[in-house]
Amino acid sequence: MSQRKTPFSDIEVQYSTQPEMLAVQQRSQKLFIGIPKEASFQENRVALKPASVSMLCGQGHRVVIETQAGEKSGYTDHEYSEAGADIGYSKEQVFKSHIIIKVAPPTMEEIELMQPDQIIISPIHLPTIEGKYIEKLRQKRVIALAMEYIQDAKGSYPFVRALSEIAGTTAMLTAAELLTNAKGGRGVLLGGISGVPPARVVILGAGVVGEYATRTALGLGAEVRIFDNNIYKLMRLQANIGQRLHTSVLNPIHLEEELIRAHVAIGAIHSETGRAPCVVSEDMVSKMRRRSVIIDISIDQGGCFATSRVTSHDKPTFINYDVIHYCVPNIASKVARTASSAISNIVTPILLKAEHTGGIAGLFDQRTGLRHGVYIYKGTLTNQHLGERFQMKSTNIDLLLTSRL
Repeated sequence: MSQRKTPFSDIEVQYSTQPEMLAVQQRSQKLFIGIPKEASFQENRVALKPASVSMLCGQGHRVVIETQAGEKSGYTDHEYSEAGADIGYSKEQVFKSHIIIKVAPPTMEEIELMQPDQIIISPIHLPTIEGKYIEKLRQKRVIALAMEYIQDAKGSYPFVRALSEIAGTTAMLTAAELLTNAKGGRGVLLGGISGVPPARVVILGAGVVGEYATRTALGLGAEVRIFDNNIYKLMRLQANIGQRLHTSVLNPIHLEEELIRAHVAIGAIHSETGRAPCVVSEDMVSKMRRRSVIIDISIDQGGCFATSRVTSHDKPTFINYDVIHYCVPNIASKVARTASSAISNIVTPILLKAEHTGGIAGLFDQRTGLRHGVYIYKGTLTNQHLGERFQMKSTNIDLLLTSRL
């Protein structure tokens, strides 16, 4: 019986040296996350909900949350413990974490507890901070990110977007309440009734806050005027609402005419770089209706009314020129559970992604939007607007990360 002979060329291929394919594993780093209980601005929100904690702990990350941190949002210590979190009974215990996440700016006392290279993710309320606050963070050599400056892959601001939807809706519901006699208002029903005209509402800004304020005002039956210098935002708002609206650029003469007749004025102008523009002068406010209402949602960036000043939930209003001012920077905290869920839904994917890049700092090389949120990097101020405001030297974060290579 003849045997089939294997050609020499086949043998040569079979036994020739083959390139070795080595599996390349991404760096994996388990995170140590701390969630302190908020102690300022009567803050009711919490940065992570129990469901998110469960996801993180399920991936092997460690979460320590200060006792009663989620209580005002309706989350108990027991729920967090069942989700896998450690319950911390002191701020010192929580601030031993590598990553601190807050829904209010750190207090000076909390900054004292920080450690070099620690990562702090929190808002930065421009009207409430001073130069010594920034200097203290610099001295601690931490990496500080401002939630309102963090961008996604498309260049939009996810924290601002989510909380703006809440703020726009909540602002109009708050305005309707402040117009009542019980709250010292004019005693006007926002939507009017048959035979009685509705209240007039002026909204400054056609962004997300303005859109959701408009939706709520129209839903309640109010008459709405929207001002913005960005024509494309006005066009987009009209398209999203689905009906013809009274819109205008920020012409001072026309704006003053509308403010004089308005029952409610909403400030909803967001700045991408720093302070919100102040578009309503003190003189304009003095000409508004007696006991009309101003709600300045832009107060966390300085406000867009000249008469605005920061207030808090325990004393949310003040009266200037016989106009009721509501200037609470964390207005979304009025609906703490909804707001906490919104923040948690944005923070959690960032943390899960960070595991494969060696931590949050490792994400800076991949995600320019996250890098955009950094305002302090290991002792260096990286936000140009803050540098100009407090007359401090600032350095572009890209230069710092390049020099690290």
